[in-house]
Amino acid sequence: MTDTRDVEALARTRLRSLRTTLGYSLEELAARTHLSPSTISRVETGKRTLGLDVLVPLARALSVSLDTLFEAPGDEDVVIRPVAHSDGARTTWPLSRPDGRTVALKMRLEPTASRPAQRVHPGHDWFVVLLGRVRLHLGERDVDVDTGEAAEFTTMTPHALSALDGPAEVIMIFDRDGQRAHTHA
Repeated sequence: MTDTRDVEALARTRLRSLRTTLGYSLEELAARTHLSPSTISRVETGKRTLGLDVLVPLARALSVSLDTLFEAPGDEDVVIRPVAHSDGARTTWPLSRPDGRTVALKMRLEPTASRPAQRVHPGHDWFVVLLGRVRLHLGERDVDVDTGEAAEFTTMTPHALSALDGPAEVIMIFDRDGQRAHTHA
């Protein structure tokens, strides 16, 4: 992929694919980028030049880097090598690429003395407990989830997770709205 036209075609295909995978219409993406729907359509179809004036807002709205749009495909993109991110009683490892409709995340929770703050956000969450026991704080309810069990719930109910009786590990899968709330908290 050394030809400039090939690289541009790849970026255009990725932009359209990301938009449709994330479920955005041209009008919805236009509202997120302050570009017109016709401009976005012309970018995707090759009838408009790829410039930073359109690429930056599109990449930002689609939650990808400019590098991702132009990166030549290769076999190395098959394996995800997660890097741990820790913030006290919680360590997370991203298990999926940032440009999909759903996001997978491994999380290790350490027991704490205080009840975690519950949050509300649009979307839907699912998790399975790999190790230990987890308490799902779901509004006024506390639901204990043991190793091998899973939970699924709407995230418009205030919610939080905490470890019971020792460290716990979970795999979480959530939609794009959940990804913003869980990884940018």
